[in-house]
Amino acid sequence: MWQDEGFTHMDRRTFVSMIPAPLLAAGPLTEPLREGAARLIGAALTNRQGWARLEYLCDRIGARLSGSKALENAIEWAAAEMRRDGLARVETPRVMVPHWQRGAESAELLAPVEAPLRMLGLGGSVATPPGGITADVVAVESFEELDALPEERVRGRIVLFNAPWRGYGPTVAYRSNGASRAAQLGAVAALVRSITPHSLATPHTGAMRYAADVPKIPAAALAVEDAGRLARLARAGVPVRVCLRMEARTLPDAASANVIAELPGRERPEEIVVLGGHLDSWDVGTGAHDDGAGCVACWEAVVLMKRLNLIPRRTVRAVLWTNEENGLRGGTAYREWAGETVKNHVAALEMDGGAERPLGFGLSALTAGQPVQERAVGQAQQVGALLTGIGSHSVVTGGGGADIGPLMREGVPGLGLRTVGEKYFQWHHTHADTLDHVDPGDFRLCVATMAVMSWGLAEIPERLGV
Repeated sequence: MWQDEGFTHMDRRTFVSMIPAPLLAAGPLTEPLREGAARLIGAALTNRQGWARLEYLCDRIGARLSGSKALENAIEWAAAEMRRDGLARVETPRVMVPHWQRGAESAELLAPVEAPLRMLGLGGSVATPPGGITADVVAVESFEELDALPEERVRGRIVLFNAPWRGYGPTVAYRSNGASRAAQLGAVAALVRSITPHSLATPHTGAMRYAADVPKIPAAALAVEDAGRLARLARAGVPVRVCLRMEARTLPDAASANVIAELPGRERPEEIVVLGGHLDSWDVGTGAHDDGAGCVACWEAVVLMKRLNLIPRRTVRAVLWTNEENGLRGGTAYREWAGETVKNHVAALEMDGGAERPLGFGLSALTAGQPVQERAVGQAQQVGALLTGIGSHSVVTGGGGADIGPLMREGVPGLGLRTVGEKYFQWHHTHADTLDHVDPGDFRLCVATMAVMSWGLAEIPERLGV
């Protein structure tokens, strides 16, 4: 009798019998999948192993920045556990990754009053001189406002980008490109209002990049409250002076690895449905939502298929990618590792938006042409109908993920898990991205959603989009 953490096979059958009828609704394509989907959902919602693994990853291994010993520990632990799970072809292909270290850092308001500023250096930033940089601040809300300033207003100063939240995509440009845009006009450092719609004096880090043709200047994020204060003072015509100290450094690339394991398909093992998240995290918090939960949910989804003996037609492969946060080397390396077999990838699923309550998926297959996109969405919607009872059945056009991007550019349909996204950007890239901000019930719903969709796409008779 199969048993996991106190839940017997009989318990699961009883649980499945209690699932609301709408869950079992399906179209002709997925009618044969109803029972298996219900069993996966029942197993996921009563499973404790996944949560225990997420707890171990966050609390005992901790933050996992590329190049760190903690990331090496996470890779070794995950591979060993996958072998204990009995998954096939467990591999850790080597990937060389950037190795940036934060070091000691601080920021202080010196005038018109003295006060500490809540800050985090941006990943990839250079250091300040040993004594720090002390300079007046010029505050702007946009690149257009910066470019409209005379160069003498910027030269020798620290530029503060106090850009209001307009969604992650539009706003993150100030974190990514702000330092180089400021350096073009002679600024000596750049500060960026944290990329978040809500703050409790919590700065958010993240990756930045330097343009090749301008000097590299130090860059850091300020808590929303501190950025707002400096901007208000500057707008009132009050001279604002800040001291920024950063010991950041970039070391030679370090060895890391993707973690790969699979459940071979029973009829078409050469065809592959891949799902996963990224195992690295920033060096603050413990990477619970970003992206420990995604890694463990996808991994556990495959384990549940094996334990329930729900072996699909096609192979289902779990991948824990390395170096998503500051390089995307893991996703690129996986594409290279896959080689010619990329043409056999039926679908790629990614969970990298936190473990809040799932709504369903966004799907993109546009590189393969609009007709393929429409067929793929229609097929995935039928599989998604099996998730109606837990509310994560929606499949809409437009989705994917950073680590599956290289596969999608080869024509592989990509699906990104969508959640309610109510609080994710409050924790994103902060000290607060910890296990206590993950709801166990929502996490189990994510496991169920990833399991049913990946199993369903691996089980339906035709390839996705065909």
